[in-house]
Amino acid sequence: MKIETAVTRLSALAQYSRLSVFRLLVQKGPDGMPAGEIAERLGVAPNALSFHLKELSNAGLLKSRQDGRFIYYAPDFKAMNALLGYLTESCCAGAPAAAECAAPSTCQEC
Repeated sequence: MKIETAVTRLSALAQYSRLSVFRLLVQKGPDGMPAGEIAERLGVAPNALSFHLKELSNAGLLKSRQDGRFIYYAPDFKAMNALLGYLTESCCAGAPAAAECAAPSTCQEC
């Protein structure tokens, strides 16, 4: 991943509502949920949500699909995992504990 892509994705997530949207969608899974349900669950005004969904989509973190009258949004897990991989690829400077660093809850070295 290029550093520009990582910065764009991290910037998109560096806002309260967008991070909340992304986390909700990650919890929901690959089927995603319609914009109206996202707005309702998070208490975000539809016009504000539209802006946040656009920012996350432009950063490559969300996928969308139309189903009848509804647009469903879901996380792009490949993009999310690529960002996580980029952030941890040189973890522990290649020390033997590096494999554990991919699971921060078990890593005592980092």
